[in-house]
Amino acid sequence: QVQLVESGGGLVQAGGSLRLSCAVSSGTFSRYAVAWFRQAPGKEREWVAAIGWSGGTTVYRDSLEGRFTVSRDNAQKTMYLQMNSLRPEDTAAYFCAAEPFGGANTRRDDFAFWGQGTQVTVSS
Repeated sequence: QVQLVESGGGLVQAGGSLRLSCAVSSGTFSRYAVAWFRQAPGKEREWVAAIGWSGGTTVYRDSLEGRFTVSRDNAQKTMYLQMNSLRPEDTAAYFCAAEPFGGANTRRDDFAFWGQGTQVTVSS
């Protein structure tokens, strides 16, 4: 069973930065497409960013305006989300997801494995 564990969330002031990590416990990480999603209270879970399994394609939600960067370290079996210039509207639980041999997809149904989430709270 593949397990994903997020870390790095917390409370930060608007304009600050956080780096989220997602460690994958088993499987051949380099063969997984990986992605970040987020869910604010009372809202649907939404896609944030994704990297295809080959690592050649990276996509981002348009509304991020270049503030976030997703990356992966296959040797460490870990993916990251660097978040800069954070805004109160970025407040949400952030989830990582993985799919074997997947593309840089954006739908929840495209990913088979999920972490439990880490909370990010941005104060104004």
